[in-house]
Amino acid sequence: IKSMSKLSTPLLVGIDLKFMFFRCRLCETVVPLEDPIITETTSTLQEWGVLWKQLYVKHKVDLFHKLRHVMNELIDLRRQLIQGHLAQDQTREIKRHITVRLDWGNEHLGLDLVPRKEFEMVDPDQISVSELYKLRHGDGCRVPVSHHLFINLKSFTYNSISEDADVFFSLYDSREAKQISEKFMVKLNKNGGPKNPEKVDRLCALFTDLSSKDLKRDLYIVAHVIRTGRMLLNDSKKGPPHVQYRRPYGCAVLAMSDVFHTITDLKEEKDFVLKVYTCNNENEWYQVHENIIRKSNTKYSAPSTNYGLIISLQLLRGELEQIRRENQAVFNRALALTRKLGFPDVILPGDTRNDLYLTLERGEFERGGKSVQKNIEVTLYVLYADGDTLKDCISLGSGEPNTSEYRSFVLYHNNSPRWSEMVKLPIPIDRFRGSHLRFEFRHCSTKDKGEKKLFGFAFTPLMREDGTTLSDESHELYVYKCDENATFSNQGLYLSLPCCKEDFNSCPNLPANLPFQRSPKETFWVSTILCSTKLTQNVDLLALLNWKAHPDRVLDILGRLRQISGEEIVKFLRDVLDTLFCLLDDNTDKYGPLVFQSLVFIINLLRDSRFYHFRPVMDSYIQNHFAGALAYKELVRCLKWYMDRSAEVVRQDHIQEAMRALEYLFKFIVQSRILYSRATCGMEEEQFRASIQELFQSIRFVLSLDSRSSENLVFTQAALLNSFPDIFDELLQMFTVQEVAEYVRGTLGSMPSTVDIGQSMDVVKLQSIARTVESRLFFFPESRSILLPVVLHHIHLHLRQQRELLICSGILGSIFSIIKTSSMEEVEMMVESLLDVLLQTLLGQRCPQCTAEITVNCRGEYVSCLLSLLRQMTEIHFHHLLNNFHSKEELKEFLLKIFCVFRNLMKLTIFPRDWSVMRLLTSHIIVVTTQFLSPALHKNFSDADFDFKVWNSFFSLTVLYINQPSLQLESLGPAKRKKVLDKYGDMRVMMAYELFSMWQKLGDNKPHFIPGMMGPFLGVTLVPQTEVRNIMIPIFHDMMDWEQRKNGNFKQVEAELMDKLDSMVSDGKGDDNHRELFSLLLEKIEQETWRETGISFVTSVTRLVERILDYRDCMKGDEMENKKIGGSVNLMNFYKSEVNKEDMYIRYIHKLCDLHLQAEDFTEAAFTLLLYWELLQWEDRPLRDFLHYPCQSEWQRKENLSRKILHYFNKGKCWEYGISLCRELAFQYETLYDYQSLSWIRKMEAAYYDNIIEQQRIEPEFFRMGFYGRKFPFFLRNKEFVCRGYDYERLEDFQQRMLGEFPQAIAMQHPNIPDDTILQSDAQYLQIYAVTPVSDISDVPQLERVPERIKSFYRINNVSRFHYDRPFHKGPKDRENEFRSLWIERTTLILLRPLPGISRWAEVERREVVEVSPLENAIYVVENKTQELRTLISQYQHRQHHGNINPLSMCLNGVIDAAVNGGIARYQEAFFDKDYISSHPEDTERISHLKDLMQEQVHILGVGLAVHEKLVHPEMRPLHKKLVDQFHMMRTGLHHVSRVTRDSNYTPSVINHWFILQSTKAQKTNKSFVLQPSPSSSSLSSIRSNSSQIINSAPSSARGEEQSRKSHLIVTTVYYPY
Repeated sequence: IKSMSKLSTPLLVGIDLKFMFFRCRLCETVVPLEDPIITETTSTLQEWGVLWKQLYVKHKVDLFHKLRHVMNELIDLRRQLIQGHLAQDQTREIKRHITVRLDWGNEHLGLDLVPRKEFEMVDPDQISVSELYKLRHGDGCRVPVSHHLFINLKSFTYNSISEDADVFFSLYDSREAKQISEKFMVKLNKNGGPKNPEKVDRLCALFTDLSSKDLKRDLYIVAHVIRTGRMLLNDSKKGPPHVQYRRPYGCAVLAMSDVFHTITDLKEEKDFVLKVYTCNNENEWYQVHENIIRKSNTKYSAPSTNYGLIISLQLLRGELEQIRRENQAVFNRALALTRKLGFPDVILPGDTRNDLYLTLERGEFERGGKSVQKNIEVTLYVLYADGDTLKDCISLGSGEPNTSEYRSFVLYHNNSPRWSEMVKLPIPIDRFRGSHLRFEFRHCSTKDKGEKKLFGFAFTPLMREDGTTLSDESHELYVYKCDENATFSNQGLYLSLPCCKEDFNSCPNLPANLPFQRSPKETFWVSTILCSTKLTQNVDLLALLNWKAHPDRVLDILGRLRQISGEEIVKFLRDVLDTLFCLLDDNTDKYGPLVFQSLVFIINLLRDSRFYHFRPVMDSYIQNHFAGALAYKELVRCLKWYMDRSAEVVRQDHIQEAMRALEYLFKFIVQSRILYSRATCGMEEEQFRASIQELFQSIRFVLSLDSRSSENLVFTQAALLNSFPDIFDELLQMFTVQEVAEYVRGTLGSMPSTVDIGQSMDVVKLQSIARTVESRLFFFPESRSILLPVVLHHIHLHLRQQRELLICSGILGSIFSIIKTSSMEEVEMMVESLLDVLLQTLLGQRCPQCTAEITVNCRGEYVSCLLSLLRQMTEIHFHHLLNNFHSKEELKEFLLKIFCVFRNLMKLTIFPRDWSVMRLLTSHIIVVTTQFLSPALHKNFSDADFDFKVWNSFFSLTVLYINQPSLQLESLGPAKRKKVLDKYGDMRVMMAYELFSMWQKLGDNKPHFIPGMMGPFLGVTLVPQTEVRNIMIPIFHDMMDWEQRKNGNFKQVEAELMDKLDSMVSDGKGDDNHRELFSLLLEKIEQETWRETGISFVTSVTRLVERILDYRDCMKGDEMENKKIGGSVNLMNFYKSEVNKEDMYIRYIHKLCDLHLQAEDFTEAAFTLLLYWELLQWEDRPLRDFLHYPCQSEWQRKENLSRKILHYFNKGKCWEYGISLCRELAFQYETLYDYQSLSWIRKMEAAYYDNIIEQQRIEPEFFRMGFYGRKFPFFLRNKEFVCRGYDYERLEDFQQRMLGEFPQAIAMQHPNIPDDTILQSDAQYLQIYAVTPVSDISDVPQLERVPERIKSFYRINNVSRFHYDRPFHKGPKDRENEFRSLWIERTTLILLRPLPGISRWAEVERREVVEVSPLENAIYVVENKTQELRTLISQYQHRQHHGNINPLSMCLNGVIDAAVNGGIARYQEAFFDKDYISSHPEDTERISHLKDLMQEQVHILGVGLAVHEKLVHPEMRPLHKKLVDQFHMMRTGLHHVSRVTRDSNYTPSVINHWFILQSTKAQKTNKSFVLQPSPSSSSLSSIRSNSSQIINSAPSSARGEEQSRKSHLIVTTVYYPY
């Protein structure tokens, strides 16, 4: 709740205040000045605010918190936009974030999709339907996306190092075994913290420019740890403490695959721990990371603890500048940008870089007279030509400043060290030429002085004499001897020496007295990688740029241009192009063809995705730097020559390359012609036009060639078609729009039709047409009028043949996107060419195998194209269309097609549910089109020309249209409903009026649609829209009238209507307003001759609607089973008794049975199926398949049904009902001599008898329910029922269950019959109390030896009479003894059907009320208590309670104790008093009967005590003694019956003999067996309140022992006067 208040208060209040001003000024039209995205955000947040709180109520906690977070983000982004202090690109980025969040929230809340363009909502009226469709489904071009890895070193915990350390992070490709990134360097102190205090919490780097391909490599993050300190950690004697060595310590790796698995979302930052492993042998240090990756455990040692490098990683995606804007906090932490080795996948023209990566590979050195091997350290300097050391030109890794020298780490006692350590040399361009690298080699002594003695050096220039840089490879350098006294002040002394073998071979004549002597046995290897946008390593490129120095080699150089790397060419693109055109100007005849080939090669190079971004560089060159004014002549000539030869040569690779370069060749041609024309004032214009005309003739010639026999020619034509649309913009610079359009039309027209070429060329041709349509040329109306016919011609041919449908749909979508407000002629042209084939394509009739393609791939595209075309058609277009059909058959076929397509649009899910904008627009176009087409239908197919098929198709369309879910405005929110009504109105009403108008125009042809259209029209009537209903009611009157005229009745209409009503309303159509729907028909029926039958019909239908609606309400998923069962019974009885529809009756029998089975009410399920069983006969009449029954004979179906019913009776433990069915089946089997089945059924019958005797059955209680008020369903309203409770269910449980089923009900606190105020109220009142079954004595077995459990079944089953008692005092209450004036009002309820039956509920048919006098009540109470005692004692005599004597003890104690304390004595005082006897002489017989009953009860108590004495547990003997003593007191008190008690002997034989006699006597006088508490004591407010009014409660003897004990306790302490 707190979180809700924190968000909702500022959000909703602040926004409401902003719009309050607008609400007050309703008379004005307010146009908001704020950005539309802000307005949308405001309204969306208001809408979300309500739904967000509902999520909390519905316990959707996860979505609740996510939406809260998104709403807070939107509020913050909205605030930033409102402030208006953002740059343009920042504003655009914020809008992108807002729209992403808005769309996410709308999707998860089930709201509508918002079509957008450039982050703003799109008005569907301003764009075509095709364009609107593309906004959701359009595919954007895939641009390579750069990835970046953010790494942050949080800590380095280690115990074994107490020295400073350097940590180098890099990315390593294990598959190719090479490093792919620069290193990120971190300097740490001996405590593991940053050596520079300013870098605390700022040890982070960003590895940039990782491509998607890089992320698929086997990448690892590798961290090398180099310590700085003593030579050996464990030996302080090795070297003095003041001398510092860089020594290898350990290495850690982390697989990027683990990172990707852990980090699932972009920008999610996660921590990782890298264990630092130490190398067992320093000779293996160069590959320690590979050993760890390969898990070569013998070559490294694991740390003693799990501590190590703790880093956090985060994946970022996008351009670096965008990342910088979105993560300013990260970049403000002195982020080290760590670049990729080499160029990224996408090279940008402005990316200036000049980095030389140098790797110290290995060395081979002599021992030099030492007893042990050397400790070699390499020092690197970068020196300029003048001998000065270049400052800060060495970088060990990003994150640390550059240095002027580099010292390698030292490998202990190793004359063949392998370092594999990389450094970066960012040398300025102007210092690169003339600079060289010098490597000095020193032996690091570990003696006391710790000297580092120079013993040799090596060097290498950075650039060779031919101007090329060091090649990207490994270089073996010579090592020259020297010592500490050697001077390098004059670098010329050693620069004249050869640095390597190649250098030695180039200068064979070396002087003998060299200043430095080479050590022939010592060598040093380094490798280099140059990443420069300004320098090149390619000799051929330099030779081309300097062609004037070697003019005789030009032809050879041009021939080798293709071998130059593309990276090198694009770096020097402008210089290379200048060189080529300079050669062309120098000697056109000699160099022309080769220059043309070279130019084609370079142009095609820019088509590579890596260099695609250099196309603007080429464009800039052509516009601003190109100066070849005469070049166009040679380029046109060469291009035409290539095309003309395409029919002759076999290998056409060079021709195809020229075709692919067509765009930039024309750019050069046009720009060259412009320069020439500018210089010569337009000379040779005609010659140029003629050359272009000839060139286009060659183009048409190439396209017209038959390529079916030549695969190479196919590729040539494909290349030409792909490039052809790219030249339109260039031609428009030199020619008029009409001239260019004529060129293009002639070219497109030269292409063969789809019949003559293969499928692959079909695709290429259509792609070329598609690009033509998307070009700027097609946007001009004057050119479009020229191009549109030929484009439509090709599309028409493809659609007719159902080929390449996906591409055709894209072309049509582009056409409709361009032609928004087109001329009448263009629309007319498209209608004639496209409308019929579009319908044919959507129907897919001509080519069945293409239907799947339509359905799956491009159905939506063709639908949007059809809708776009229909939307642009005016009344004039429809008039021309309908009048241009040559015959009525053609018109009929067209109408059937378009009506069928419209119906499919509404049936199929073309557009998603949340795309309401598209659905509403589609509906609007359909209704408008239908209004234009319906006059033609009436004009051509009415009266004598009537055609049922067309009219039926029309009516089916209108019915489907009105029932569309997207048009049911009642399900929308108020704001959205108003928006739709303002824009389109209620389109259902529009179509309903069209339907009514066409129905009226049918005239005498109406009977063709009766009763067939009754169901569909009924569906329209069930739409919850009043106006639509009012429109449809006259149609029903019309149908009844015509049916009456035709048949003299409207039985068919009635039958059809009732069938459809049931299915439609059950499916969810209709609402409570439809209960009075058909009463509107009565007004029209009043004047008809068939008034009486009409009224009867309307009455039946209205009653059916009421019951079906009640049934539907009950069957909702959250409703209780009892309500569902009640609704089903109500509707089933209606079909049987009122309308006699047997099929529907049987259908609902099975629905009711299924409900019983779900609730495990097996007895009720069996009785329900018996209803269908009774309809069947034992005959061999064949029956059709129905529901789940197969085709079979009536005998077979009844037999199968019998077996199923027996199964349910068995599960419901109602074996007595099953026995009669067993006998019925046995008779049938015996008749057919089917002894096998007879044996089976007899065994089942025997099993049922065993179950009756052996199995315990729980006696249910019964409850009376009253449902009062108009809010109850029709089948419950103001009615009372008796319900058979579940096993062990007591009144309290039943009350709670019913209140749970009717949570809105008000519990009535009294048992009185409610008055009209309650009956007619708009509320629910529920009245519940317990009732007692009154069984017919004739049904209960009367034999003495019948077990009690058999008798008890008949007392509570097949019972249709129940009663309950209400105590009252007639006259003044007798204060001395209230029993003298206490009367009983006994109400008997007679049910419509006995219980159990087809439902646990049975409706009360009538009630009978009698008054019982106090004396009669006393007789009743004593009699029933005696019977209860007799039953209980009988059960213990037959050992039915298995040793548990508690119920008997409690019962005896209750009766005897109550008698001693005034129970029976109170009756003696009340009714045996002389005054009472004298004043009531008519009660003499009853008083005598009461005396006999008391005497009998004393006898029974004596027998009970005898049984109790035999069974009582020793621990309970004191209780038994107490009972015996109290029994003697009871006999003494009953002085007038003492004679009987004195004669009693407690011998078992006498007891048993007496019990049989008395049991027989009692059964003769017993009228009823159980009496339940009065209503006043069983009200919903309190079960045991008003105890003084309670007379009797006698629980059945067959209930469970514990419940019986509990019930007896209640009886003896509260209810009975004993």
